[in-house]
Amino acid sequence: MVRRTKIVATIGPASGSAEMIARLLDKGVNVFRLNFSHGSADGHREQASIIRAVCADKKINAAILGDLQGPKIRIGDLHKESLTLLDGGDITLTIDDSKAKTDNCVSVGYKALPGSVAAGDTLLLDDGLIQLTVSGVEGDDVHCKIKVGGELKSRKGLNRLGGGLSAPAITEKDVADIELAVELKLDFLAVSFPSCADDLIPVKDKLAALNANINIISKIERAEAVASDDTLNALIAASDGVMVARGDLGVEIGDAQLIGVQKKIIRQARRANKPVITATQMMESMIHSPVPTRAEVFDVANAVLDGTDAVMLSAETATGKHPTKVVAAMADACLGAEQHPETRTSRYRIDKMIETTNESIALSAIYAANHLENVRASICLTESGETALIMSRLSSSLPIYGMSRHQQTCQRMALYRGVVPILVDLNDGEDNVYHNAMMTIADTGALQAGDRVIITCGDIRGSGGMTNTLKILEYPG
Repeated sequence: MVRRTKIVATIGPASGSAEMIARLLDKGVNVFRLNFSHGSADGHREQASIIRAVCADKKINAAILGDLQGPKIRIGDLHKESLTLLDGGDITLTIDDSKAKTDNCVSVGYKALPGSVAAGDTLLLDDGLIQLTVSGVEGDDVHCKIKVGGELKSRKGLNRLGGGLSAPAITEKDVADIELAVELKLDFLAVSFPSCADDLIPVKDKLAALNANINIISKIERAEAVASDDTLNALIAASDGVMVARGDLGVEIGDAQLIGVQKKIIRQARRANKPVITATQMMESMIHSPVPTRAEVFDVANAVLDGTDAVMLSAETATGKHPTKVVAAMADACLGAEQHPETRTSRYRIDKMIETTNESIALSAIYAANHLENVRASICLTESGETALIMSRLSSSLPIYGMSRHQQTCQRMALYRGVVPILVDLNDGEDNVYHNAMMTIADTGALQAGDRVIITCGDIRGSGGMTNTLKILEYPG
């Protein structure tokens, strides 16, 4: 059975070798993530080269996603290795580095902090593991009472419950990393901490200046980004895809609110024909354990039932002890969820008008595939991958084979739910294109005599978004 939900794996010290990349591909990884918050430019160059080489050797179309660090607000360097903060104690956060030389005073690089908080606000350190209540603001200093203590180390993140702390959309490091992403011809670029659609403008302008064609994935992790449907929908519309980045988002809006917001983001992204990745702590225990908890399996399955295109692994594959086991466990969880009837049929847009011919053909193909007997596959002959993406917005139990002569298109389709990218050039005579497409699938053993395939394509070769033809063919055997 073909797994429809895709897996994104973060590359790090535990998974960067050519041997491990090959094993991860064998276990089911579809997209590799380079986390620009860690490592060097030369290190990322080496990793991208290894990934491309192994994929070429195995004839697998996998994508590479570069993840910008973004303007994450952090505390500064402590005067010693760590501080132990005790419940009920006092601590001061200061923007004056010269004061941060005691256990009761910590520097913060976010210069706007004193003017951004007030007495009674809750500040969260280290992804919410440490909680502080602001007791007052005095000049450069924010005085706090420790509500939930713990061990604090240098450079940990700082959030305000409910949001409200924001920095410039991209940093100098991000600009350098965008240039690196263009150099490496990455398929996707994840933008961290956008609060609204306008925060993507500097990234788009930089990519345009470099004449680069990289799809932007907005990481939804600010409370401001989900404060209203208008803001969220505008951010989704301005993106090529989104990521439900549950770490900082959960810290800012509270974990109790997170599950409903996750479902809303996935639903709104799919309605906008945008792919969506669900991320953060999906199988966190497998950083050390060889098996997941039942709760983690349920978490992955729940995201699949929500309709996510992909589920993501972070430290589990970057630094964990069991990279291949965690990918295999996640793949099993996805397959299990995909057996549920509601993942196999769709009423998507059944009561809405269709805007383009391309969309009409794409939706008609999957509707026919779900309701016509003996259909075993949908085949999308595509230049840009757009038709395959729209087809993947409908639930179905059948694979969508996205066939393209463009390597980049195939790599991008690796993220789309239910799409199997195939790099092939079928241009050897118009009359033979449809037959050759069907035979390409038959050669994999996926068809038997009497099986039907649905094929979509466009009359104008070389131009994306021009799909206007749907054919139904029967395989003679």
